[in-house]
Order: sequence, then structure tokens, then C-alpha cells
Amino acid sequence: MGALYQPFELLLIGGAALGAYLAASNGRSISLLIKAIGTAFKSSPYDKALYMELLGLLYALLNKARRDGMMAIEADIEDPQQSAIFTAYPTVLRDNMLIEFICDYMRIMISGNMSAFEIESLMDQEIDSMHQERSVPADALHTVADALPAFGIVAAVLGVIKALASVDQPPAILADLISKAMVGTFLGILMAYGFVSPLANVMDSRNNAAAKVLECIKATLLANLNGYPPPLAVEFGRKVLFATERPSFVELEDHVRQTRASANK
Repeated sequence: MGALYQPFELLLIGGAALGAYLAASNGRSISLLIKAIGTAFKSSPYDKALYMELLGLLYALLNKARRDGMMAIEADIEDPQQSAIFTAYPTVLRDNMLIEFICDYMRIMISGNMSAFEIESLMDQEIDSMHQERSVPADALHTVADALPAFGIVAAVLGVIKALASVDQPPAILADLISKAMVGTFLGILMAYGFVSPLANVMDSRNNAAAKVLECIKATLLANLNGYPPPLAVEFGRKVLFATERPSFVELEDHVRQTRASANK
């Protein structure tokens, strides 16, 4: 590994990549990248346990609205932090994106002025906008990863030029300079495909998971709007989830049964 520690090559490649990124980005993009890098090294919050809580929360809200009328949940969605329904699901309550999405569309459903088709179109536009915004850091890193091998070649060429300027030196010194120059190409490829590109892929995966959880909410609410009872509505939401995080039919049914029993106490 000591052979890879070439400060000149690292400075040239890293500095060129950073400069190119800063030149092609604005303040918003940079702040999104900093935030995304901070979360990329943490485990994804959108796991099976969260989906179980989310579907349980949606069932509790829709069941209360079906039993007591849509206006009965108005106080819950206006102040989720003080709602007995929301506070029963702390993992979901901590995710501001999910709470805002649920509450916004429950308010629209309470108003009764929009059809299910119009609400679905609005949901699609919001999910698409969210995904585009959250994809900005990953797209930028993919671009940087594509450019790093070229920056490595630039560093290698400059190293060769430096070596040729010392052609009058003994073979041992000349060989050392040439080997250091070749490290530039290696470092450019290694940084691109070993570090930057995988980091961008992790961000893409996290963005897809965030969009999927919103699609779960969307499918559940639209099913309820189309007249399906809460137990079937949450089944619509379950079906859109990725298989690795999707609870089974029996698991969800048991969870819904427990939620129904708690609500009846």
C-alpha cells in the first residue's frame, strides 16, 4: 500500500475532481451532497420494522376515519406529535418526510374537493420531484467517478513529463519517477470504481427506498379513496414494497389485528 501513497498524484487527481465538482455545482447541490454523505454510511431506516409500523399507522388512521368520519382524524393530522395514534408509532413519527406526506394528503382527503385520480396525479408529481432532488448528489458523484480515470491519466502524463525531464539521471532514479507516474492512472481508476461510484450507488439505493415508502403510502390512501376497507387498503400498500422488506400477509394481518384490538380498548 505504501507504493500508492504519492502525494503529488493524490493532490492532482483529488484536487481536479473536487474543482470540477465545485465548478459544476451550486450551493444547493453541495449542501445536498454533504447531507447525503452523512446518511450514506448509516443503515437504511426503511426496513421491515418501519413498514410494519407505517402500515399499522395507516390502518389506525383509516379505521378511525371509517368508524367516526373523516373529521375525526383532523386533530391527529394537524398535530401528529400530540396525537395518540401517531405517538404509538415512534419510528414513523421521527421521519418528517413520511409524516408530512401522510398529513398533507389526509387533509386533502378530508376536504373532499379532489377526486382519487387528481390526488394520484398530485402524489406522482410530488414523489417524482422528491426523487429528482434527492438524486442530485448521486448524479454528481457518478459524473465525478466517470471523470476520475481521465484525471488519473492527466496525473500520469504529468508524471512522465517530470520523469523525462530527469532523463540524465541514473536508471534507478528514472525508474522510480516513471513508476510514480504510473500510479496516477491506477489511483484514478481505483478512486472511481472502488470508492466514489459505490458511494453514489448507495445514495441511489437510499433514494429508491425513500420513493418506495412514499409509494406504499400512496397505494394505501388511494385504495381507501376507491372504497376499499382499511384491512384491504393496507394490503395494497404492502404489495408495492420490495420483497426483501415486505412483511408477509400473515404478519401484516396479525399486526392489523393487534392495532384493531388496541383501538377497541
